[in-house]
Amino acid sequence: MSTAEDPAQPAGRVRDAARTRAEIMDAATQEFARAGYAGARVDEIAARTRTTKRMIYYYFGGKEQLFTAVLERAYSVIREAEQKLDVEHLDPAAAIRRLAAVTFDHHEAHPDFIQLVSIENVYGAQHIAGSEELRRLSSPAIDVIRRILDAGRAQGVFTADVDAVDLHAMISSFCFFRVANRDTFRALFDRDLLEEGRREHYRTMLADMVIAYLTRDEKG
Repeated sequence: MSTAEDPAQPAGRVRDAARTRAEIMDAATQEFARAGYAGARVDEIAARTRTTKRMIYYYFGGKEQLFTAVLERAYSVIREAEQKLDVEHLDPAAAIRRLAAVTFDHHEAHPDFIQLVSIENVYGAQHIAGSEELRRLSSPAIDVIRRILDAGRAQGVFTADVDAVDLHAMISSFCFFRVANRDTFRALFDRDLLEEGRREHYRTMLADMVIAYLTRDEKG
């Protein structure tokens, strides 16, 4: 196991490199989500992790690279959950419902992810565009959806010709809006989209909308 000695730490104290990186990433995720890219301070991240700005630059190269690394990790979590879906042993409709539920649960449980994506959109996705890792992560997620759609059409379950990327956008949009627009929606309509008592209602509504879209009669 590789280690790195932080020159700012007391003599003889050696920190595990993987643990240090993880702690920095955790603190950076919170700081970027709280303050945005421009407002986030590397000094604040260093203070939260009891390390130094110098050490953060040693591991990540700079603030821009650190933000990219935070985005890569945030996206990898949801992509890993999508890829773990055992879609081969579910009927297509159940597989789509399960995929929608996984996305719904993840977005609700990771509000920092929503904040980070919103911030990245402000910057024209320049960090994502410059990351080969993030582009690579996107393909397996679409492949999972494409396999489900192909199986559903082959079995006659899905009657509509739906593109996998479009379906991904449909599911993600609902889940993203519910978290990102919680405060504005509540202020406008006096309804909390994250209210615990309505959680299953929205979870089921999402799946029902997707299935209705996939099983509509395009000839009508």
